[in-house]
Amino acid sequence: MPEIRNPNLEPQGAGGGRGGGDFRSLMVFTFIALIALLVFQYFNPKQDAQRQQTQQQQTQQAQQAAQSTGTGQQTTSNDAAIAKAPASVAAVGAVSETETTVENEKYKIVFTNRGAQVKSWILKKFNDSTGKPLDMVQAQTASRFGLPLSLYTYDSGLTEQLNQVLYQASATGNLVAPNSITFHYAAGGLDVVKTFSFDTSYVVSAAVQVKRGGTPVRALVAWPAGLGDMEEFGAAGGRRSAILVPTQSQISWSIDGKQDSMAAKKVSGNATFDQAYEYAALVDMYFVAAFLPDVPSRTTLVTLHNTIDLPSDLSDPNSAKKPASVLGLAMGDQSGEARLRVYAGPKETDVLKTVQAIGADGKATGPSLDSLIQYGWWGIIAKPLYVALRALRGMLGPGANNWGWAIIIVTVIFNVVLLPTRMWTMKSSLKMMRIQPKADAIKKRYSNLKPTDPKRAEMNAEMMQLYKTEGVNMYGGCLPLLLQLPLFLAYYRVLLNAVELRQAHWFWLTDLSMPDPLHVLPILIVVTMFLVQYITPSPGMDPMQRRMMAIMMPAIMGFTLWHFASGLALYWVTGNIINLLIQVGINQSSIGKEMHAIAARRAQKKSSSGSPRVIQGRR
Repeated sequence: MPEIRNPNLEPQGAGGGRGGGDFRSLMVFTFIALIALLVFQYFNPKQDAQRQQTQQQQTQQAQQAAQSTGTGQQTTSNDAAIAKAPASVAAVGAVSETETTVENEKYKIVFTNRGAQVKSWILKKFNDSTGKPLDMVQAQTASRFGLPLSLYTYDSGLTEQLNQVLYQASATGNLVAPNSITFHYAAGGLDVVKTFSFDTSYVVSAAVQVKRGGTPVRALVAWPAGLGDMEEFGAAGGRRSAILVPTQSQISWSIDGKQDSMAAKKVSGNATFDQAYEYAALVDMYFVAAFLPDVPSRTTLVTLHNTIDLPSDLSDPNSAKKPASVLGLAMGDQSGEARLRVYAGPKETDVLKTVQAIGADGKATGPSLDSLIQYGWWGIIAKPLYVALRALRGMLGPGANNWGWAIIIVTVIFNVVLLPTRMWTMKSSLKMMRIQPKADAIKKRYSNLKPTDPKRAEMNAEMMQLYKTEGVNMYGGCLPLLLQLPLFLAYYRVLLNAVELRQAHWFWLTDLSMPDPLHVLPILIVVTMFLVQYITPSPGMDPMQRRMMAIMMPAIMGFTLWHFASGLALYWVTGNIINLLIQVGINQSSIGKEMHAIAARRAQKKSSSGSPRVIQGRR
């Protein structure tokens, strides 16, 4: 400390008489002043610290009082000034990781206070392929890309911090819905509050507010790493067919009541869209995670797209690796505070119809989530087919095999309805066989022409005129197959979308949405199709075409359905057996007997002329 001197005191000489006493008095006074100054400097910082602490406590009390009295009340001018001041936030958090479990009849959700996010989201009414309760959290992908209900911001460092710090949970242990839980974290000017509310449905309400230095931060609620039904990423992936995986994940949304979707390969990572989304959803074959914002007009959506290398052959972990898409999304509000509802559950029509977006009136009167079940172009047939299957399933009761019986009954009804068209086809085929000698005569006249000769067009014109004169439809034999094809495709779409058929049993078939594990149905398809072709008379078909129809077509269909859903194969086998029985009956009728007689005469004629033998119809 610098020396303190009195500028009015002049130094005295050694012989000055009265200066000695005054000088001593001055020295005493100076010493006392020094002591007083030191004492003041020692105690003053503590008083300042106490005064600052008191002011901070008063500020927090004022803010808590303002929050408890509601947004409708006004604060005093002094309270408003305190609220606007960039005062430091008192630290709030936890010293160790804890878990909180919330459940109702439909789900069991396990939260961790590390990041205030979801570790497990069990759907109680559904199992995975190993028989364990289905977890909507895909463990393998979530460990790399993030857990559900984590936060996404445009600052990667802040995002990591928000999802790693330990929040203070309002409750731990087990909670039964309806209920709610709040997670709070505050430190270093950062203040985060995440509140989740639960009822008896699949819907969870979320409210998130993040402030840094008192300023709101746009933080979005995220579901970043796919759904738990994506078993190709797990140990059980090898049990799925290579035809049915990956699980066709996509992102779907609704704007102004118009629903649209985007396949995984078209989804950009970390792309931001500020539009009036009524909902946006991460969708796979049978399950969905959908976000429904409270204020659609202020919605921010971020699409997430990552990849994981998987074996090209899921049954062989050592096979060559190929990238598989992992989709995710994040949603928030442009104002900073995110308020939305989260639906995480099955794509079940009756359930999705009850979940509606916020409409123009600010209430849940907007589009429902049932539009997430997409049947494609064949929806006009697939939707009634699904309704019929479900109605029959309800009439048959809750038996384990009744979904399979419902498929069989619908197929029988469909083939009975098509019986008149089959009879019409057989009559058309008989006419074709009757005029076959005339058709052969026309072909014989032009047999010396090359295939590229322009006169071939004259032959085709004569043939068409002959068919027209005799009233023959040359494509009549294809009519039953053409009429069955739409139903086939409709069944395919239903089996890809109806979660009720997932893991539905039928005797040895453990899952009608998966391939036949014993391949019994594909083999039956080949055998029954061959028998139908074998006993059906040929209307003068070319030998090469005959072989293809009798042998190649059954083989192709059997191979195709070898890897497809067993419910689809069950439909096709049932139809083949019905067609076989119908053809046996037709063969015993006058039409059938005449057709077989004509076919036998033509076969004998060709045999005697040295023509190669071809497969002919049998009774």
